[in-house]
Amino acid sequence: MSVRTGIGYDAHRLEAGRPFWLGGVQIDFEAGLAGHSDGDALIHALVDAILGAAGLGDIGTYFPSSDPKYHGASSLEFLRYCAELLKQQGWHVTNLDATIVAERPRLASHSEDMCKTIAESLGLSQTQVNIKSTTSDGMGFTGRGEGISALAIATIEDKI
Repeated sequence: MSVRTGIGYDAHRLEAGRPFWLGGVQIDFEAGLAGHSDGDALIHALVDAILGAAGLGDIGTYFPSSDPKYHGASSLEFLRYCAELLKQQGWHVTNLDATIVAERPRLASHSEDMCKTIAESLGLSQTQVNIKSTTSDGMGFTGRGEGISALAIATIEDKI
């Protein structure tokens, strides 16, 4: 059996008047993440980690922001598509771990819902997905409340 890992990162600025989607979960907050799609920085980081583990490029390869068909799209569609790409290549996700960096809103109470949503989207057990959140102690764009970033790592195995 062969095991591979990939790392993903994404960041989006906060923008008033947009719905706030993170980890496939809509969260009640005064602003949302700006982006061509729903702006879900966590899902975008996970997609890049999964694609990177399989050596299949990055999110922009498959879902370019220049393509109008992805305007306002749910990032969960991107995640499901990546799972199908992996399957076609003979791989499957065995573990996902991610950290969200945000000063606010506080996200710890949403982690379980995010894990459940992501696991269901990929056909995984909820124990195969771990989501954490932290602050940057007031430093940088996340610390000033200008945006949110996410880091992710994916572990995949072949189906042999």
